[in-house]
Amino acid sequence: QVQLVQSGGGLVQPGGSLRLSCVASGSIFSGNAVGWYRQAPGKQRELVAEVTSDDITNYADSIKGRFTASRDSAKNTVDLQMNSLKPDDSAVYYCSAVSNFSVYWGQGTQVTVAS
Repeated sequence: QVQLVQSGGGLVQPGGSLRLSCVASGSIFSGNAVGWYRQAPGKQRELVAEVTSDDITNYADSIKGRFTASRDSAKNTVDLQMNSLKPDDSAVYYCSAVSNFSVYWGQGTQVTVAS
């Protein structure tokens, strides 16, 4: 059974940086689409960044230029580097992977941007 385990996150002041990591139990990240989503209280889960199976990276307009998603298939990890964080970035962040028409999710990690 595939498991995605997230690390990182926490509390940071506006303008600060955080790095989220997601490790897979198998090689699910290799050749498959992976993504980072977030969900703020009272809002729907939204796509933040994705790395397609062709290694094309797409970003939501709200974080473009501030966040960077990356994949290391050899280490079975995907990361999300978040810079210039804003209070509106506060949410629970989830990594995901699509494989054989199934979607797998990490457990979620809280990111809070506040002074």
